[in-house]
Amino acid sequence: MLQLGSLKIECPAVMGVLNVTPDSFSDGGRHAAAEAAIRHAVQMAGDGAAIVDVGGESTRPGASPVGEQEELDRVIPIIESIRNEIDIPISVDTSKPGVMRAAVAAGASIINDVFSLRADGALQAAVDLQQPVCLMHMQGDPRTMQAEPRYEDVVDEVAKFLDVRVAQCREAGLAEELIIIDPGFGFGKSPAHNIELLGNLNYLLNIGPPVLIGVSRKSTLGAITGRDVAGRLPASLAAAVLAVKQGVSIVRAHDVAETVDALRIATAVIEAGRLQ
Repeated sequence: MLQLGSLKIECPAVMGVLNVTPDSFSDGGRHAAAEAAIRHAVQMAGDGAAIVDVGGESTRPGASPVGEQEELDRVIPIIESIRNEIDIPISVDTSKPGVMRAAVAAGASIINDVFSLRADGALQAAVDLQQPVCLMHMQGDPRTMQAEPRYEDVVDEVAKFLDVRVAQCREAGLAEELIIIDPGFGFGKSPAHNIELLGNLNYLLNIGPPVLIGVSRKSTLGAITGRDVAGRLPASLAAAVLAVKQGVSIVRAHDVAETVDALRIATAVIEAGRLQ
């Protein structure tokens, strides 16, 4: 059981993706309308999602930033609506402090920030709100992050960044039990970088906070399998199982029912093993 402040989440947990944007890499526009978004959130909860992650700004490679008011207009009505329809935690995928505050007021209970609270005012907002926060590693920003990302040692550099960022957030007043970390697969990393990270998640587990990963439908899976976005479900499930085998607590996924089933089998086998 994962304890994040007052939240208790059974692990491994699946975080279902709800993009209310017109331009996300895998499902842009499908859930931009309120009715479609609400239906999808209810479906994911029924399929076994432990968290629904609502995002109003695409962070795909090359994405342009969205203004705060536009992001608020996209996510707040959806959070308010689905809060009345589902009884699992809602996460808001944002880097803007104003959106964080409004989303928590509307019913969100987790902040998922690809910039690790580095935007002006974001860390203070998280400290004031004292809600669980996911800190993600990203080299560059969405507009430039895939322009020849370079590392001397990607595992070491990502781990060091997250370790330092956790300490900085703790020192600023964010309770340590509220922190989750994410290596940021596909965010300023080549396919080779992503595979090296996926094979060495123990380095992140050693930092302390629970680890979240988001590999669902990512381009690295396509680079290895030759499949387009629509054909990457088997690869996404394989990556999720490998991550959970290493101790990851939360898997962010588009295909919730399939991921839940895969992780149930993986967990049963892991727990049956005589050498843990």
